[in-house]
Amino acid sequence: MPFLKTSPDPSDFSVVLITGISGSGKSVALRVLEDSGYTCVDNLPVRFLKDFIADMYDSPIRRVAVAIDVRSPGEINDLPGAIAALRAMGTQLRVVFLDADDETLTQRYSESRRSHPLSDRVRKEGSTPGLQECIALERDLLDPLRNQEHVIDTSDMTPGQLRAWIRDLVQTDRTPLLLTFESFAFKKGVPRDADLVFDVRCLPNPHYDATLRPLTGRDEPVATWLEAFGDTRVMVDDIEAFIRKWLPRYTQDTRSYLTVAVGCTGGKHRSVYVVEALAKRFADQPQVLVRHRNQPQGD
Repeated sequence: MPFLKTSPDPSDFSVVLITGISGSGKSVALRVLEDSGYTCVDNLPVRFLKDFIADMYDSPIRRVAVAIDVRSPGEINDLPGAIAALRAMGTQLRVVFLDADDETLTQRYSESRRSHPLSDRVRKEGSTPGLQECIALERDLLDPLRNQEHVIDTSDMTPGQLRAWIRDLVQTDRTPLLLTFESFAFKKGVPRDADLVFDVRCLPNPHYDATLRPLTGRDEPVATWLEAFGDTRVMVDDIEAFIRKWLPRYTQDTRSYLTVAVGCTGGKHRSVYVVEALAKRFADQPQVLVRHRNQPQGD
């Protein structure tokens, strides 16, 4: 009896596409996915993406991760169209765009002593390629993709933190909207992945209490201390009210992700407390993630 191939069924098949700026941590992210049981393919040409995924539907493989970036010469502009085609097929596709600021990228290239993947392309166009020129060109090429997918800013992030964030992300379903609360330190800059930013530096600072200084906003003594001030509750109430008012609009805008960043001076006490408090108040949402950018996380 001849073998009858079944019709492709993408309903139980998931794909994670890793893309973004070179030097932002794509290799780290791909290794996390491989360790999590994903079949991983690095540097797949864009023109093969749709057929590759379609061929996987009937295989025993149910989870695939693919890394695509500017190493695919002349094709990166076609990636948004390929993503749209896969989603039109019903593919459960999560796209993660990794980014970092120029200073961080420059430091990482200096430490690794690797050349930028666009160096040869710039050289062939008749100019001497500088790292900053290559980074700027890459940002221009990837800008259409960055603006429509989930962004993780890896600036000032340890490999352990990135691994933890990727693991958290892929454990959630793609729909409905994924609401992320993220604390950060203003002294290290506003995260590039933030959609909404709230400044809580006006709240009383536990840093100046010697007994509270070694603790974080996740510790009960710090929470109790902050809650003793009326302004703390008012601040959390106001942020919650703003998000609840506008969250339906973000959902109607067909967003898959919304990152709410809360900052204080050092990213240790006030912003961490407020993020934890907001996460509890939004526990009624289908998908909520909590991230503390300046808190240690395990590998």
